[in-house]
Amino acid sequence: MTVPEFLQMTRPHEITPGLRRQLVDCWKAVINAGGAVIAPGIPLPPVSVRDVAPAAERLIAGLDPERGRLLVATVDGSLAGWLIIRRDLHPLIAHCGVVNHVQTHPHFRRRGIGTALMTRVREVAAEDMNLERLQLSAREGLGLEHFYGSLGWTEVGRWPGALRVAPGDDRDDILMCLSL
Repeated sequence: MTVPEFLQMTRPHEITPGLRRQLVDCWKAVINAGGAVIAPGIPLPPVSVRDVAPAAERLIAGLDPERGRLLVATVDGSLAGWLIIRRDLHPLIAHCGVVNHVQTHPHFRRRGIGTALMTRVREVAAEDMNLERLQLSAREGLGLEHFYGSLGWTEVGRWPGALRVAPGDDRDDILMCLSL
């Protein structure tokens, strides 16, 4: 198991040009390797840097200490994985957060980076953001529900056939929850 170092960014100006490039490169590599990380404006694979960069810029622009944070895992200075944690400040749901865009760069897979990211996001959510619960959604067919389940997440529902990977290939969107 590789032990990553973590960076947590809460404002857009904290993201260096080099980190921006690494985020986009990782996202592109994950999508092209069959990863389930989707966002508005990004086409189905194969994708290029040009396809992914605008979505990454939108994520970065949304960083805010109270509403959205970027958690990055690095190994020897290289980006190994990342995710976004968000919260809505409405009083009814401000105690809950949403984890999005969980990614491990294909070069770092099977080295414990995903597990380390998901362990660290629990700490960030509880200690830094005072959240009590997290949620995420995962695409059926990749075994992600088993991965998250092994880390304490519980499947709470599914949107049957909500994700169209290709014509005739509809997958469930699996909804998962974690109490902190």
